[in-house]
Formats: sequence, structure tokens, C-alpha cells
Amino acid sequence: MGSVVIPIPDGDQGFTHDLKQEKKFRVSLSPVISYVQKNRDTIRKAIHAIKVGIALVLVSLVYFVDTLYDEVGDDNAMWAIMTVVVIFEFYAGATLSKGLSRGIGTVLGGGLGYLAAVLGQQVGGIGNPFVVGVSVFIFGGAATYARLNPNIKKRYDYGVMIFILTFNLVSVSGLREENVIEIARERLVMIVLGFAICICISLFVFPMWASDELHDSMVSKFEGLASTIEGCIEEYFRVVNEKENQSVQPTASFRDCISVLNSKAKDESLVYFAKWEPWHGRFGLSHPWDKYQKIGEVLRELAAIILSLKGSLNSPEKPLQALRESIKEPCEAAGSSLAWTLRELGESIMKMRRCEPGAFMVPKLKLVRQELSQVMCPFKLGKLDNAEGFAVASFVFTLMGVVEKLEDLSKEVEELGELAGFLQG
Repeated sequence: MGSVVIPIPDGDQGFTHDLKQEKKFRVSLSPVISYVQKNRDTIRKAIHAIKVGIALVLVSLVYFVDTLYDEVGDDNAMWAIMTVVVIFEFYAGATLSKGLSRGIGTVLGGGLGYLAAVLGQQVGGIGNPFVVGVSVFIFGGAATYARLNPNIKKRYDYGVMIFILTFNLVSVSGLREENVIEIARERLVMIVLGFAICICISLFVFPMWASDELHDSMVSKFEGLASTIEGCIEEYFRVVNEKENQSVQPTASFRDCISVLNSKAKDESLVYFAKWEPWHGRFGLSHPWDKYQKIGEVLRELAAIILSLKGSLNSPEKPLQALRESIKEPCEAAGSSLAWTLRELGESIMKMRRCEPGAFMVPKLKLVRQELSQVMCPFKLGKLDNAEGFAVASFVFTLMGVVEKLEDLSKEVEELGELAGFLQG
């Protein structure tokens, strides 16, 4: 029988070819991934603008379709467009909270305005404008006074403003129009239509979650503070010749500390918006967002302490190099432990796993504090009756303050893991 030789490609060659193709594919995607990472905020803003444009087109169908336009009329159709323009926010939680506030304010204002208009029509004659005017004065003044309350202004200011607007429009319309209830109904339907379009697009078309933004920004703060501590330790113990003082650039940057200190208003807004958002991804309906706010407060206190190290770096009284060398090893070890602890806590929040700081982090921080306390003994620093000794003591005391505040931070993160149900690390 004749034999047929079937060429079989070498396995290694085929595998190498696959690796080359895979490598080529990865290389081709790397510029795209790099561009997206560098321009993430710009891309998100562009997506939000496109979403608002889609919402405006959809709500404008009330004008485009003759049947709908004849049904609701020009005066009522504009309320749907106004609703989209006013309540569509960047984050889904912000859109939902603002939309519900507008809906509640519209219903309450429209209902009370309708009652005031009906009461004025029942009185009739000169009493009609009198009743409406008194009602506008009472409800408008009371609602305006409520807006001056800090708690109400912070959370419900938009809803109260819509209540005042709707109440006045509906009640005053009763002076000239007989079918007040029909006007209120049609306007409410248009507002609900605009609200529904905004919510559907905001939640289902590339949603921007305030909870994700809060989570990621909180993690980045840990990394930023850790890098700042490392930079401070490195710059403080760096040996620099007098001739090189002008050319050497400082290694410590305090921009992250300043950013953390200025993050209070943004964190409060993100926490409030995150509470309105539905279940999505890793975050359930009962996620402890208030704990993020508490952690943010401790991080700001920690950033303030780290920022005070800048005074030691820029102090005109520079300690002698020999005096610095005597505390260099324990201080560098302390700085390394502090940076590691911050990164570990940030990773715990990022991966939503419990690192159990009470089991090994807090004891380690206490050990670091004890080592720094030993540095402060007169044997190490010599007599503290000179400027050099006071400068070193100030630097070490500030590091001890960082350790104490980091102990509080580790406890807060541990409580967050318990409340949020983080997995065991």
C-alpha cells in the first residue's frame, strides 16, 4: 500500500506564532488603553454631553410629533424640556435625587396651589385674589424661611424651590383659568416624562456612579499620603553638599496633602449622591457610605499632620548631619512602616477585603511609636538646649503624631469592613 506523508507543523513554531500574534494584538491596544487612562475625565464628560443630547432629542419628540403636540400644547410641552435641562446631572445618584426632589416639590406645590385656587374661586369676587394672595404669602414665606435652614438647604433646597415655583404658578393661574386641575395634570405629566427619560438614560446608558467615584478617590488618598511620607523621610535625611543646594530638587511633594484637605465638600456630595443610587456592581443598597465620610475626616486630620512636616524640611535651623544620622535608621523604618500601612489600608478598601488591622497593624504601629519614643531620649539627641536638638525633636514628635492618627484610621477601616461585609483577606 502506498503511504501518504501529511506535513505536521512543529508545535513550538505554532506556539511561537500564537505568541507573536498575541503580542502584536496587545501592542496595538496599548496606545488606546494609555489614551483612555490619561483622558479619562475628558471622555466621561464627552459621554455625559452625548447622553444629555440624546435626552433632549427624545423629549423634543413632543414638539416633533403633531399628535403629541396637539394633545399637550406649547405651554405644557416646554416643561418636559425644562425638566431634562434642570435635573440631568453628571452622576446617576445626583440625577435621581434631583428628579425625585423636583417630583415631590411639584406634587406638593401643585396640590396645595390647586386647593388655594379652588378656595379662592369658591369665595369669588374680590375675595378670590385676596385668598390667593394670602396663600402665596404664607406658603411662599414659610418655604423660603425653611430654605435658610442649613440642613434643609444642603439636601432639599432644590425641592423647596420647585415647591414655591409650582405653588405660585398653579394658585395664581386659578385667577384667570377655570380648568386649573387640567393645567396642573398636564404639566405634571410632562415633568414625569422628562424625569423618566433622564433616569432611563442616566442609569442604563454608560452610567456615571458617584459611589464608584467616591470609592476610587478614597483609595487614591491613601496612596498619595503614603508617597508624601516617603518623600519627606527621603528629603530629610538626604545628604546634600553646599554647592549642590541650588540644583537639587526637593523629593517631597505636598500636593496630595493639600488635595486631601480640600476634599471635604466633594466627599460630602458624593456620599449624598451614593445613598440615592440603586444596587450596582459591588455596592448594595445598605452600603455604609457614612463610614467613608468618617474615614475622609480622619484622612484630612492625618494630611494636616503630615503637612506640618514641611516646617521641619524648610526650617532655617538645619540639624547637624551627625545628629540626623543618629536618628536616621529608626525614622526611616518608621516611615516605611507608615507608608506600608497606608497602602495596605487603601488596598483593603479597593479590593473590599478585610485586612484585620486590629490583629497586626495596630500592634505594629504601637511598636513604631515605642521606637520613636526611644529616639527622643537624651542619649540619642543630646541636650535639647540648642536649635538643632529642638528641630530634630519637632520632626520626631510629628512622626509620632502620624503614628497615633494612623492607629485611629486603621480602626475606622476595620469598622468599615465589618459594616460593609468585606471578605476575609
